[in-house]
Amino acid sequence: MKKLTLSALAVAAVVVPATAYAAKDSVVLGMRLEPRGLDPRAKAEAAISQITLYNLYEGLTRINKSGEVTPGLAESWTVSDDQTTYTFNLRKGVKFHDGTDFDSGDVKWTFEANAAEDSTNKRKKYFTNMASIETPDAHTVRITLKEARPTFLFNMGETTAIVVGPESAASNGTKPVGTGPFEFSKWVKGDSVTLTKSASYRDAGSIKLSKVTFKFINDASAQVAALLSGDVDVFPNFDPKNVAQFKADPGFEVLEGTTEGETILSTNNKSDKLKDIRVRQAIAHALNRQEIIDGAMFGAGTPIGTHFAPHNPAYVDLINTYPYDPAKAKALLKEAGHGDGLTLSLKLPPPTYARDGGQIVAAQLAKVGIKAEIQNVEWPVWLKEVYKEKNYDLSIVSHVEPNDIGIYTNPKYYFQYDSQEFRDIMKKADSALDPAERTKHLQAAQRKIAEDAVNGYLFQFAKVTVVRKGLQGVWQNAPVWANDMAAISWSN
Repeated sequence: MKKLTLSALAVAAVVVPATAYAAKDSVVLGMRLEPRGLDPRAKAEAAISQITLYNLYEGLTRINKSGEVTPGLAESWTVSDDQTTYTFNLRKGVKFHDGTDFDSGDVKWTFEANAAEDSTNKRKKYFTNMASIETPDAHTVRITLKEARPTFLFNMGETTAIVVGPESAASNGTKPVGTGPFEFSKWVKGDSVTLTKSASYRDAGSIKLSKVTFKFINDASAQVAALLSGDVDVFPNFDPKNVAQFKADPGFEVLEGTTEGETILSTNNKSDKLKDIRVRQAIAHALNRQEIIDGAMFGAGTPIGTHFAPHNPAYVDLINTYPYDPAKAKALLKEAGHGDGLTLSLKLPPPTYARDGGQIVAAQLAKVGIKAEIQNVEWPVWLKEVYKEKNYDLSIVSHVEPNDIGIYTNPKYYFQYDSQEFRDIMKKADSALDPAERTKHLQAAQRKIAEDAVNGYLFQFAKVTVVRKGLQGVWQNAPVWANDMAAISWSN
């Protein structure tokens, strides 16, 4: 065994101070990205739910670490035989962090606001499908859907379905108020968000942590240093290229799991050059998925051929719809009138998988005659130019919402994919009450977007989490994009 010199021991003592692990009632969680706000009903980025879901805010239902639907603000419910009417029995004695009482009126107000014309909720369709929301009493909500949705109870546990109070809703972006086990304490822009245990929480005695800090560290080297110094206790979605040293360190545990994140080469289907399916097919044939996974994710990730999670029972393997074939890619480009090549923009957001993956994708495209002009942009610019204004040709991003193949039904979504055939397939899938029937339509939907080469489908994002030894309750997988801090504690 290698012996440490006296100088090395001295350095170790400086890097990991004895006081770093003294507090056993608080946790610092590292995150790559800082959200623009803390209201998941108003903005789209996943970083919001990483902080707020199940910590600050709650929904009628709750998704546990295994992906199962469990009680949330509703302690129980009944469903009509045709799966269009849901009656929720709400918990009693629940309060918002500002001291106001939670009741059925808050559910009705929140969901009607989510469906309103000016709503920016990214899952607005969940709420526009509600034909009526009745409140027979303070602790009962009856929701009748226009069309049956077998995933409705799961949807009500997602971040877009959190319930807020009308008194505080307008300021939730900067001063969030919910019913969860933790209250908002402070937001130091560019550094961290801090939550503290809520004394008014209905089951406060079960919460072991008094304080949780979400610290924003985008630089990979700084992430490593923060863990080694004791400034950060747990880092979900850690950069795989730096994980080996923590696997070998007895002071840490590395959890490797799955996510709902489909990582794609996002494609503007209405840009002048990409509206030709032959060009999109050429791009698909030019992509070597395993090379991208190995280079950008150090092997952490599962190749995909469509926008669907491989661990979902309805998944169908479509990787070979457009197998890696540079010669075929060149032939398709020539057929489309680009025998001399073409140039496309490639706008990349900050995550390492996007920036590193973008370099590999650009090199692969160059081999078939496509010049990808890389533009590295920060998230606010990406959200403005790519997501909202659709001012791009290609990008790389992970779509982390569960079961979100339905985004392809929206021709105004940033892919700008417009297929009535696909919309018809998804309408059948969404309303199918028989699981086998739903699977059939979901698989047809997967095949349709794969065959249309809507995007370049790369890999399912893996969840790699580095945890300080002694910290218990951290989720290994991510059935929803959440960090459930109520379940976390330090061992004695």
